[in-house]
Amino acid sequence: MSKTIVITGGAGFIGSHVVRLFVTKYPSYQIVNLDALTYAGNLENIRDIEKSPNYNFEKQNILDVEGLDALFAKYNPDGVIHLAAESHVDRSIVSPLDFVYTNVIGTVNLLNAAKKAWQGSFQDRRFYHVSTDEVYGALGQTGFFTESTRYDPHSPYSASKAASDHFVRAYHDTYSLPIVLSNCSNNYGPYHFPEKLIPLFINNIIQKKPLPVYGDGLYTRDWLFVKDHALAIDLVFHQGKPGETYNIGGFNEWKNIELVKLLCKLMDEKLGNSPGTSEKLITYVKDRPGHDRRYAIDATKISSELGWKPSVTFEQGLGLTIDWYLENTEWLKHVTSGEYQQYYTKQYQS
Repeated sequence: MSKTIVITGGAGFIGSHVVRLFVTKYPSYQIVNLDALTYAGNLENIRDIEKSPNYNFEKQNILDVEGLDALFAKYNPDGVIHLAAESHVDRSIVSPLDFVYTNVIGTVNLLNAAKKAWQGSFQDRRFYHVSTDEVYGALGQTGFFTESTRYDPHSPYSASKAASDHFVRAYHDTYSLPIVLSNCSNNYGPYHFPEKLIPLFINNIIQKKPLPVYGDGLYTRDWLFVKDHALAIDLVFHQGKPGETYNIGGFNEWKNIELVKLLCKLMDEKLGNSPGTSEKLITYVKDRPGHDRRYAIDATKISSELGWKPSVTFEQGLGLTIDWYLENTEWLKHVTSGEYQQYYTKQYQS
């Protein structure tokens, strides 16, 4: 194998798309998927490539220091793509320490394991940390987040990701660890765990359940199709400059209520409902604490330096996403029932 790459969180939403891309695009790479299989980690997300000869799965928690050292000794990886994280803002408000442990301490553990394994010989090594635009805080009605925007996190989730970003950069500046970092906008697409807005509302429309919209519904987000994000990660990993940060956005700003109404319209068309059927399910609910009003990414740097740009419009990507969920009702049923958590036992412990 020409390279061995450890991808953390590879059974999660974004991670599974990155694992699939690297396993299929780079048959000469050995891809090691490291995932603790917490509630959002689902090996059914990568069932189609799990028998590939260049793929290995390791059930491992990044809080286990000895386990990480053993994994690095076993595989001697050339690179790490770090996606493992607690990522749901609502959960961070309820249990912020979980986010501190995984997102901050777990990231430092991984940095230490890489530094120890590579022992100062960093040639042809790379540690890639995948982060979020939420570290920048909130925007007004105008302007965009750039790579030099000052950090201003407002939720325990974004604070934990901001801290992990700082540690990654500190290891570059202090130890010369060859890092790259990216901050992305909201992702959507296949295999998204249905606690997030788009898959939650797709499932609720199917089940004819209420569609809970926070506050006045005018919160604005930039949406990025997950497969486009995986392609951007591929570019940053291979061509990004050491020590640099790249913002990855979809150039797709949508107010939540406008997004939900578009989703309702597309779902009604695909389900054969009368126009307006799903919109009747919209229910305004109490706003969440620390809710940022607007996020928007300026992705000029990755576009101009690495030649990346989104391959689909939001409407196209949303249509593809809806089609996937409607065609994969068993996956959705397993995830919402918890059955997916039995998959690891069936596959790896029988």
